[in-house]
Formats: sequence, C-alpha cells, structure tokens
Amino acid sequence: MAERPDPLSRLDDPDYPALTMSQAAELLGVQQAFLRSLDTSGVLRPHRSPGGHRRYSRAQLAVAARMRVLLDDGHSVASAETIINLQDELAEARADLARLEDRSARNPRGV
Repeated sequence: MAERPDPLSRLDDPDYPALTMSQAAELLGVQQAFLRSLDTSGVLRPHRSPGGHRRYSRAQLAVAARMRVLLDDGHSVASAETIINLQDELAEARADLARLEDRSARNPRGV
C-alpha cells in the first residue's frame, strides 16, 4: 500500500500561499491596506482563492516586510522595489561566486 504524503509538508514550502490577508497583516504588523497597495502596484502578486481572496506565502511576506522598512525610510514604492530587486540580484551573484570558488578549491587544476 502506497504511503500518503503529509499534507502539512506544504507549510514548509516558502512559496505555498497559506496565509489570508488578515493573517499576513497581523504577522507583519501592518494594515491590510498596505498589502493591497503592494498588490495594486505589482510588487506582490498574491495567490487568489476560488472566491477571489488574497493568499500570501512566506516568501511574499518577506518581500512585504522589506518593502515596509524601505518605505518607512522614505523611499517610494518604485525605488524600494528596485532596491529589493538589486539586493536579490547581488545575493544571487555572491552565491554563484561562492559556488565557483568552492568548486575551484576542490578541483584547483580545473580537471
């Protein structure tokens, strides 16, 4: 008999849209209007339930939290989004560099 996958394992997925707007707003300490404004501006694209209600993932909440900090520092939505995109690109480039350095250290002659 095949074993059934654990349905709760989806909660470990950072992209799984598990939180309602009210839950997300409460966790972040923001108003629901803030989350709606990020959706309207295109910064976040929350999943929609069959009834049209927004559902947020942990990854989306992380972006929203970063946006809140930048907006509180006086940045516009557009500049905050650009800053976050550049920070993410830099983090990816650093991770790529670390992988290449690790590979080079393990195989110094490139064989």
